[in-house]
Amino acid sequence: MKIFVLLSRFPYPLEKGDKLRAYNQIKFLSEHNEIHLCALTDISLKREYIAAMEPFCKTIEVIRLPKFWIFVNILLAFLKGRPFQTGYFYNKSAHKKITALIKEIKPDHIYCQLLRVAEYIRRNPLPKTLDYQDVFSKGVERRIKTAPFYLKPILRIEYRRLCKYENEVFKDFDNKTIISKPDRDLIPHPDRDKIEIVINGVDTDFYKPMITNKEYDIVFIGNMGYPPNINAAVYLVKKILPEVHQQLPETTVVLVGANPHPEVCALKSDKVNITGWVDDLREYYAKARIFIAPMQIGTGLQNKLLEAMAMKIPCITSPLANNALEAKDGEEILIGNSPEEYAGIIVDLLTHPEKSEKIAAKGHEFVKRSYNWKTATDKLESLMSKNKTQKV
Repeated sequence: MKIFVLLSRFPYPLEKGDKLRAYNQIKFLSEHNEIHLCALTDISLKREYIAAMEPFCKTIEVIRLPKFWIFVNILLAFLKGRPFQTGYFYNKSAHKKITALIKEIKPDHIYCQLLRVAEYIRRNPLPKTLDYQDVFSKGVERRIKTAPFYLKPILRIEYRRLCKYENEVFKDFDNKTIISKPDRDLIPHPDRDKIEIVINGVDTDFYKPMITNKEYDIVFIGNMGYPPNINAAVYLVKKILPEVHQQLPETTVVLVGANPHPEVCALKSDKVNITGWVDDLREYYAKARIFIAPMQIGTGLQNKLLEAMAMKIPCITSPLANNALEAKDGEEILIGNSPEEYAGIIVDLLTHPEKSEKIAAKGHEFVKRSYNWKTATDKLESLMSKNKTQKV
């Protein structure tokens, strides 16, 4: 098949979950298909980023979204009753370029990642698939509770508009995909069961156990400019760590990831290290005794948990994050419901290394068994092929 892939961000480097998903799907789809990549961007891209995608793509088109027009289009989205998410990424000039590219390439199928780009494609008559990935509306709703007072009205408006838009675009696409069943169940459409679950995977040849000196007790990894990760980092350092320090006062934490928000930077201390961007996340997984992802808001599958488990690091998370992961609590992962519970689990693992090793081994087995990029992408390719057969 000839597949036109439309993304709201260029899929490299791999510092965000949507980029990781897009990169691996393109990589495996390219084994049997001709990929034409079109990505929007509001920043300049290094040549090495584009070079990283060239082995998998027949053509690559990057469409720059000028900052001024982003502001204008957000305002227009507000006036038209559309979500700010779509307004930020929508541009009339970009729409014309995308339409022209599709006419020139004549793809067998169009694949769109996220609601952000649905407006460009929803009325195109060609067979097409929309990857909801996760539920934007629910993610925004969960942010309302912890948001500053001046953002709450904006988030409430965005929540209502996203619910409406998630429902509206459903009928416009031949296939709809999402990462997990819990996310699918939150899509506001009566036929949501028709959304196909296409999970994420983890590269277990890349993320594999490493023997190295342990420099930190606890590690949390993620894009530190992303609100759910900011919230989790603050929760870890301000709520959980003080409880741990009551029993183990020398316990250390490292927060690893690009674009650390000022709230994250403010957490730095003699017991808390903030790294910012690092070239190889594996080093920090391996340097820590425990990985924790105490997610309190957000949706979707946490790739960081897959990576840590693949590296045989014992993992602790929240019920919210494990709903999508579906690992066995007490065997493959450990789940906390409060700062006191998280602290108790951490102390138990740090003082009982044999238990830590057992959880790590079971988690490693679980990920290798359950999360495979090739298997997941084969399912996506099969969905696209069915539409091609029906319509060509």
